[in-house]
Order: sequence, then structure tokens, then C-alpha cells
Amino acid sequence: MDEWGYLSVIVSIILGLGITQLLQGISELINERQRVRFYWPAAGWAALLLIVNVQAWWAMFGLRNRHTWTFLQFSTVLMEVILLYLVAALALPNFGGQDVIDLRANYFKHRSWFFGCIVLMLLDSLLKSIVVGGGLPGPVDLTFHLIWLSAALVAAITSSDLYHKTNLCLTFALVLIYIAVLFTTLR
Repeated sequence: MDEWGYLSVIVSIILGLGITQLLQGISELINERQRVRFYWPAAGWAALLLIVNVQAWWAMFGLRNRHTWTFLQFSTVLMEVILLYLVAALALPNFGGQDVIDLRANYFKHRSWFFGCIVLMLLDSLLKSIVVGGGLPGPVDLTFHLIWLSAALVAAITSSDLYHKTNLCLTFALVLIYIAVLFTTLR
């Protein structure tokens, strides 16, 4: 087993746990729909985060030819997926022990933590580019990070329903464009 093969085990496990968390939340949403006060941005973020988790796993393939690792380099990679897991865990509520599950109330209750973790994840992603890749990402990748980072910062501090709905739609489009431009081919 090579170096990245060894290190990627824990990265893959954490990404798998994040995907599991999201799929479990979505299945609970479907199974308990009679008790759910639906709020589409919460469900939309869960769907978008599934895509982001898969894209993160897809992009990690690019590290396969790296054979020399420092603990700091690996820590930045690991921290990114840990934060992505935390965002996944905050996307939808736990469904047990409640008569009614109010997705909107849960969304705004955890808004600062949810978007704060996204901000930290994006900052760590930029740090990972510097620490592992030797510099900031290319202009398209950097622009994507800065736009999503700015939008998430605003989302963390505002409780405007219109902003959160618009932010989700624009972020969803941005992530799909980002993947189409930078990650359609496994490299």
C-alpha cells in the first residue's frame, strides 16, 4: 500500500459517514413526512451536500501520486473532510423524540454553526492548496472559493429567509458549474 492509499482510508471513512448522515436524514424526512413541517432550503442543502461530498472524494484522487507527506499536510486534508462531515450532520435535524419536526426552525437554529463550518471548510481548502499544493489554487478555483466563502459568511449572520433561499439556489448552481469546469474528468 502506498502513502496516500494508507492516509486516504480515514478520509474515505469520514466522507462515507457524511454521506451516510445525509442519506439517513433524507430517508427520515421521507419516512416521517407526516410529522415534518417542510422547508425546502434544508432539504436543498442536504441534496447539495451529497454532491459536495462526492466531489470531495472525487477530487482527492488527485493526491494519489503524492508520496511524501508531513503531518501538517495530512491534517489540512483531514480537517476539510471533518468539517464537511459536521456540515452534513447539521443539515437536517434528528427525527427522534419530537412530535413535529420543523425544518425551518432547525435550519435557523443551527444557521451560524452550519455556515460557520462551511466557512472554515473553505478556508481549510485554501490552506490545503498552499500547504499541500505549494500555492493558492488557480483563478477559477480561487474565485469559486471566495464567492462561496463570502455567501456563507453572510448566511451565518443573517436570518433573512429570502437571502437563505437565494443563497441556496445560487450556491447550487455555482457548485454544479465548478464541478463541470474543474472536475468532470478524474485526474
